[in-house]
Amino acid sequence: MSLAEEGGVPRSFRAPDAGEKMDSRYLLGIDVGTTSLKAAIIDEHAKLLGISSSKYRLITPAQNAVQIDAESAWRAVVKCVSLLKEGKNIDLSRIAGISISTLCPGLTALDENGRVLVDPIIYSDRRSTEEAEEILQKAGSGRLFEITANGSMAGAFSGSSMLWIKHHLPEAYERTRYFGHINTFLAQRMTGEFGIDYSNASYTNLFETTGGRKWSGELCEAIGIEIGKLPPLHESTDVMGGLIQEDLISLGIPKGTPVAIGGADTPCATLAAGVVKHGDVCESVGTTDVLTVCTEKPVFNRGFINRCHVVPGTWIYQGAMSFTGASNEWFLDNFYPDVLEESEGKRNAFDAANLDAERADPGCDGVVFLPYMLGERSPVWDSYARGVFFGVSLKTTRREMNRAVLEGCGYGLRQLSEIAERTTGKEITGFTSIGGGAKSLIWAQIKADITGKTLTILDMSDMAPIGAALLAGTGAGIFRDVYEASAAVEKKVYRVVRPNHEHDKVYDTRYQVYTGLYPALKDLFRLNMNA
Repeated sequence: MSLAEEGGVPRSFRAPDAGEKMDSRYLLGIDVGTTSLKAAIIDEHAKLLGISSSKYRLITPAQNAVQIDAESAWRAVVKCVSLLKEGKNIDLSRIAGISISTLCPGLTALDENGRVLVDPIIYSDRRSTEEAEEILQKAGSGRLFEITANGSMAGAFSGSSMLWIKHHLPEAYERTRYFGHINTFLAQRMTGEFGIDYSNASYTNLFETTGGRKWSGELCEAIGIEIGKLPPLHESTDVMGGLIQEDLISLGIPKGTPVAIGGADTPCATLAAGVVKHGDVCESVGTTDVLTVCTEKPVFNRGFINRCHVVPGTWIYQGAMSFTGASNEWFLDNFYPDVLEESEGKRNAFDAANLDAERADPGCDGVVFLPYMLGERSPVWDSYARGVFFGVSLKTTRREMNRAVLEGCGYGLRQLSEIAERTTGKEITGFTSIGGGAKSLIWAQIKADITGKTLTILDMSDMAPIGAALLAGTGAGIFRDVYEASAAVEKKVYRVVRPNHEHDKVYDTRYQVYTGLYPALKDLFRLNMNA
């Protein structure tokens, strides 16, 4: 959910500047989200000085196609930085480092001069379903997992999109110097240098996630992607070069400012939230809901997305439910038009709808919602899957269905928690919760009750750009390492939500229904989508 950017109006925020030193150095973190871009500036003590946001244009040439307009995203970068300067009077000449956080994947094809040949294809794009199946056939699903710690799914891993470009846009493929993700594009625009970090490379189907941390010649040859079209690999703190982009220099950022390559959005956000060592767990709540577990051991489970962390020498498991927050917003838009009309702003409408959900009985009188609205990643990896309301009766009202959407996320979170516990051999008693949707206390209580875990909600929603800024500070030498950078962030607690075990019996029963639905419907999903 992108509640702060409602209506496409850029917004900005400036923290109080009491005690701010006149000679302090600043760090700029840029985060490219699903529908908008944010820029955050922190000082050398990791204090947030300001944050701004602006939407960019999505390109949807077909129902199953979603791309980001690259030039629109760049204009959003300039707009956000300008807002921080003009709207909040931040002295950009003090910026000593820049870095990038981005949704993942967002595959773009660039020519030798950095010109965009194919605008970034994002995770919800399903055009490469046949190519994803081709990758599994050519590489072998077992061998693919052995090397990359992942499977293949249209959009979710950019290898299928590379192959789709080769098949459907052969001229663009031939002209491509490098395939990269969005941080590749932005870093090249700022410095003139090409690169990609390990956390993004983990989502390509072509990278040795399990130990080699290099491009796999074996997989490139098997799948049919030229290894020379893959960009140089970097740690997330590596400086790509100094700033040469006049759009930003003209705003006051010093020429030559170090630009670190950065990382994917969830690893960046969890860095800021303190997920840096083995066993640390965090939930990020937005359009998607992602459970992230840090590990120092390359032992992986097929139910998760597995990747290198932005913290060197560690990996993270990510249980990524693609459309939980989006399902909540979809239900509000389509079933609560009266609430939307009466409310001043969508945030108020969400609050009102959630209060209505609170009035429904736990378990929703037998209604269970499967939140696979446009396919699902963890743990089923099926682009054919779709959303389901199961158990609807003549007594069912929108109130029960509304709560069922919220409970569906809770059941999915419990499923992912159990997989993580089996994989790590360590019980999860609780986890940090961050993101725009985390502060819905009704939703948080539902998730705590269903999972049996304690949720510690941090009083900071925009963690990804802050994580990017921390990487910038580490790359620029302001922080000794990412551990010092993460520790510097004030992790103010908004609320601690503990499980209420009063409804365990009904939730245990509905959880059995939830986990049984996909296996029962798997073949029907495919039949329905191929009709």
